[in-house]
Amino acid sequence: METEKTTNPPSGYGAFILFLVLLALAIYLGIEQYFAACAILSFVNLFLVLPGLIIVNPNESKVLTLFGKYVGTVKKDGFFWVNPFTSKRKISLKAFNLNGQQLKVNDKMGSPIEIAAVIVWQVKDTAKAVFAVEDYIQYVNIQSEAAVRHLANSFAYDHLEDETAQVTLRDGAEHVSLLLEQELNARLDRAGIEVLEARISHLAYAPEIANAMLQRQQASAIIAARKQIVEGAVGMVEMALSRLSEKNIVELDEERKAAMVSNLLVVLCGEKAVSPVVNTGTLYH
Repeated sequence: METEKTTNPPSGYGAFILFLVLLALAIYLGIEQYFAACAILSFVNLFLVLPGLIIVNPNESKVLTLFGKYVGTVKKDGFFWVNPFTSKRKISLKAFNLNGQQLKVNDKMGSPIEIAAVIVWQVKDTAKAVFAVEDYIQYVNIQSEAAVRHLANSFAYDHLEDETAQVTLRDGAEHVSLLLEQELNARLDRAGIEVLEARISHLAYAPEIANAMLQRQQASAIIAARKQIVEGAVGMVEMALSRLSEKNIVELDEERKAAMVSNLLVVLCGEKAVSPVVNTGTLYH
């Protein structure tokens, strides 16, 4: 496999001046009717001098091949002259944004989800990009999709599906993005591509199970809230009974304690405001 080697060809301004001189001389010879000499100079100018002139813009490069052999890559921006018989292919060194399409895949637990990623990449090795793969842009698109699918299959969507999972797609965004970036760099290294950043841009349950999962999340949230309310209410009842006993405000037998606990729990755990009822009798009549 070819690896990149940088070449620094001579400036093209000298060759361009030579082109102008030969052009003027060929015109003069044509006027003077020296047609053979004019034809030779025109041939040299058009097929040997002019084709060797290249312009390399900033953040671009030219990959040079001569009769099927890789010569080198011109990365320095400017005006140059190279062997006129070399084949020249422009490769951009700028950063590209790949906004991946939404993919419908199954997560680790088998639930269908929708996922998409945004990937920032650039060409690191121009020789690999040109010679190692057929079309490096298409290669990036296909391998990026494969990496996102593999990532989605490796983790559960959230902790509701897998309570023992340390990392999930929903809660471990930073870790998941780092793993995606590492996998992409490993996959795209063959094409000389470097991934600068990879982020999950879209993550959701597939439409056919979205409503069911939403209800499940709501139920889990309600259960968690109720659990916290009950724990707080039990603590408050315990504190109330303890303070009444310490202050010797009233002595309660087990039956009265049970009634008080029941009433306090109803007041503290109820969703609606409670209307108190004053009992003027006793618990035993």
